[in-house]
Amino acid sequence: MNRRTGDQQTAECPSCGLRSLTIEGPTHPFMLSSPGCWATFGEVLALEFGDPAYFSLHQMTVDSYAASHPGRPERQAIQAIGLHLMTLQLFIEDGIDASEGPKLHKRMVGHPPELAWLEPPELHGRMTVACVLEATTASEHLVRIRSWAEEVWAAWAPHHPIVRDWVRQSLP
Repeated sequence: MNRRTGDQQTAECPSCGLRSLTIEGPTHPFMLSSPGCWATFGEVLALEFGDPAYFSLHQMTVDSYAASHPGRPERQAIQAIGLHLMTLQLFIEDGIDASEGPKLHKRMVGHPPELAWLEPPELHGRMTVACVLEATTASEHLVRIRSWAEEVWAAWAPHHPIVRDWVRQSLP
């Protein structure tokens, strides 16, 4: 869905609703996003990888973006979104340090639960990756990442019992 705004044409991300300039460019192979939204996510990742002060919640960044762009009910998307929701649950509800994310993912895939497609929530009108990019300091960036992660996790509330069960199955 495009609209003209002055001299610039914008497009809405089909998953999160982010309005960004219409650009040509890549998107993720199975997460559903607009090229502008995917490029904004790339800018956030560049900040996190470019400065250690921005990196401590990196896994929360990735999980929040993925859970905001669930894609379609296909094997790769089901597995990825399941894993990202599982670590969001651990970070938000159980207070696990986000730097443990890669180790948690490795353990979870070692004992994978039977994942199923979860009908995604309506995410339009909520925080997006662009809200994170607006931060002007590393500390503000981290506050925004945490707020975004909490909001994304809350949006998936109808599925929290299922995700918690997946966590119990994969981390005996």
